[in-house]
This record gives sequence, structure tokens and C-alpha cells, in this order.
Amino acid sequence: MTQSQSHQMTLHLVGLGVTHSIAYSMHNYIAKSLGLPWTFYSTECPTIEDLLKLARAPSTAGLVVTMPYKNLIMKHVDELDELSTMIGACNNVYYKSGTTRVMCGTNTDWRGIKGCLLEKGNENERPSVTSPATALIVGAGGASRAAVYALSMHLHCPTIYVLNRDDQEVANLIHDTQKLARVPTIIHVKTLEQAKKLASPYYIVGTVPDFEPQTETELTVANTLESFLSRPEKGVLLDMCFKPRRTRMIKLGEKLGWPCVEGTHIIGYQIEEQWRLWAGEESILKLDREGAWDVLLQAAEESKGINF
Repeated sequence: MTQSQSHQMTLHLVGLGVTHSIAYSMHNYIAKSLGLPWTFYSTECPTIEDLLKLARAPSTAGLVVTMPYKNLIMKHVDELDELSTMIGACNNVYYKSGTTRVMCGTNTDWRGIKGCLLEKGNENERPSVTSPATALIVGAGGASRAAVYALSMHLHCPTIYVLNRDDQEVANLIHDTQKLARVPTIIHVKTLEQAKKLASPYYIVGTVPDFEPQTETELTVANTLESFLSRPEKGVLLDMCFKPRRTRMIKLGEKLGWPCVEGTHIIGYQIEEQWRLWAGEESILKLDREGAWDVLLQAAEESKGINF
């Protein structure tokens, strides 16, 4: 056992609006089951400076980084891996020990997205190397990068439609995806008429907050999404937002016959990689993955912060 594993240490979910998180109970269960004197907290960080102060504290064993800091933190870590650079977002901070402690950044969001999308649907109908398909992403912000990576690099979707209210955000997304080993074709779907001429997507991923559409462009996005969902072809829908747990997108997808996966499950599919980075390869062999999932799902059921 290393010195950090025998000392009281902390892990943190950092960002804005993180107090509703259901992750802390799962992570604390894992720490206890591994015999580590570590405690996980959901910690509000009003500024990037607050986050960095926490990240640089000797007692911090790791961070889960959420919005709005997934991009901002990238230039502040000591080592940023190729995965974070390709995806354009860092959601996990871990440390390498040595003469000096090295703060490292990576991305595990894509693992959560991949796991969720493979959770449902007919295995024989899924996109494959020999039978690729299209996908649809709602939103073009930070979370969309991990979705593009998972869909294009691991789920056989070389063409991805994007519904988004802001043209420049989509242009930025297209620019960022040029770094991928397999560059997908990204199509910004701006009108219902354009959507009607396009093939049906197999995977749909929501990456935006659950707000009632107000502006003309927001209403167009909502109407175009409903148009795609109303088609007879059904794949798998994931909404990464889980506040509330049953979002408008999830309710609509289920109403129209889509197999849907709620965003809380993303947390579970990242467990193994997060703890491998924080606690090391040896500790991960003792990970009670099933028990951790049980705690996570129970927390989701009981949370008043996301069940409304």
C-alpha cells in the first residue's frame, strides 16, 4: 500500500450545481470496500481558481470534473493525455507519484456513453464494422465531444447529425473532431425539411440541460428531434442530463417507442477506469463493481435532487 493509500485522502466531484450528485455514496462505498481511508465529496467550485486550489491540495487523491470546467482545466494540469486532447475535454484528474506529484488529466465520459448505448437495443441490429449507421447528438457543447468520440471511434457511426441552436458551436465541434483518428462526417441539421431527407439515426444522445424550448431555434431543435423519434425505425436513446432524472427527452422517447437509458448510468460505466487511475491496478482487482452499481442505483431512486 502506498503512502497516499494509507493516509486520509479526499476525492471530489467539482463544478457548478453538483450538490444534487448521486455519485458520492457509490464512491465512498468503493473506498470502504477497498480498505482505503478516502472520502468522496460533491464540492461546489465557483471559479477555476477554487478548483485548482483543491486539485493542488496534497490530501486530494482525485477529481471528477464537470461543467463548466471540463475545457478550462485542460491547460492547468501537468500532463494531459491524448484522449483528452482528441475529445477536447478533461473530466478526470489523477496523480502520479514521484519526486514531485504530477497532476494528470484524462476523459472517461466516453466510456459512460458507450456503456449506456450498448445497454439496450437488439444486439443483432446494432451498427457494426460491416454495417455502419448514423447517430444524432442534441447539443454541441463540451459533453458532445465525448459523444462524438464514442460514436465514431467505438460504435461504428461515421456520420453524426447534430441538433443545436448555435451555428458557431457546431462549427467549433466540427473543427475539434478533426483530431480524431477516424474523422466523422458531422451534419448540422437546421430544419425539419433537411431532416426529412436524411436517413434515420440508430443512436441518439442528448447532451444539453433539460430546459423548456423558448426561442425559435430551440423550438426547431425540439421539433426536429421529435420528427426523428417519430419514425418507425428505433435504436437507442441516451440523455446525459439527469436533473431531473426523467427528462423531457426520455419521456418523449419512451412515448414514441424508443429504448431509453437515463443519464445516471453514465456514472456507473466509468467506475472501473476512474478507480484504476486513482488507486492503481492492484486495487481495481478488488473492486466490487456489482455492489457499487447497487449503491448508485439506490441513490438515484432516493435522490430528491433529481426525482421531480
